[in-house]
Amino acid sequence: MNINFFDDPHDRPVMREDVRLKDIQIEVAPEGRRVAFDLELTPFIERPSIDLLLENERGEKAGALTIIETMNPRVGVVVHLRDKSPTAVYHLSATVYYASIERGKRQIVHQMQTSFQIDT
Repeated sequence: MNINFFDDPHDRPVMREDVRLKDIQIEVAPEGRRVAFDLELTPFIERPSIDLLLENERGEKAGALTIIETMNPRVGVVVHLRDKSPTAVYHLSATVYYASIERGKRQIVHQMQTSFQIDT
């Protein structure tokens, strides 16, 4: 008997070294101070963590979020922009990693950067 647990054979869970961010969808709230991110990862065997860092166009930190050992390959989060003087362009850096508490180290497996515009 052959039991198939996956609809798409290309979406089989992968080892930690092969986990990647497949897509990041960005939606800015109408007031321009909240940003929703929909992240899609490759299916995984071990649960990865994800760091999101937002910087304004002056290079100042505007927001950050850490997702610890996500259980799902699709994650939606909202980040509040905290910079004192908003800018028109923001830069997102997303890092997928595995942490070792015993060793105090991170194994970074994928990083993605993108920029987006805030309509003021």
